[in-house]
Amino acid sequence: MLSQLQALGYKTDGRYATDEELKMIIEFVRSFQLRAQTYQQLQAAEMQIVQQVYAKMKAVEPGLFLSGNADVSAKWKRDTIRVLRYSAIAMLLDDPDSLRERLLFWMRTVMKAFGAERSCNVTYAVMQEVVKQHLSPAQANLFCPILEMNRQVLGAV
Repeated sequence: MLSQLQALGYKTDGRYATDEELKMIIEFVRSFQLRAQTYQQLQAAEMQIVQQVYAKMKAVEPGLFLSGNADVSAKWKRDTIRVLRYSAIAMLLDDPDSLRERLLFWMRTVMKAFGAERSCNVTYAVMQEVVKQHLSPAQANLFCPILEMNRQVLGAV
């Protein structure tokens, strides 16, 4: 929403916005209560979500947490929590563009440098399954597209 509002500000410089241009704001206001509830639910379930994703990934493909012989589970957990939190705020503010441009593109460079694309791909695919256990269908419909964007940007090979 913030990037959309900024674009609207540039577009309408010196004039009033049209009804069509204001629709995004009206839709944002209509959906804000659900966004706020989803954000709070994610905040409350954060550790459970991360633990469940870790457990599922470890059971299916334990090698994803190894870099050579080193266990990178702690680093995976820190990065995953960071992206989950930024994703939650992007969902709350309806601003996936800022998430992609300010965090994910930078993080993709780092993940490629460490050869972690496969891990990212699996992480955010599994996370979509896991959050559906913690969120209502309407909440999951708000949040899972952001997780899918994370998967596509960070998990691209």
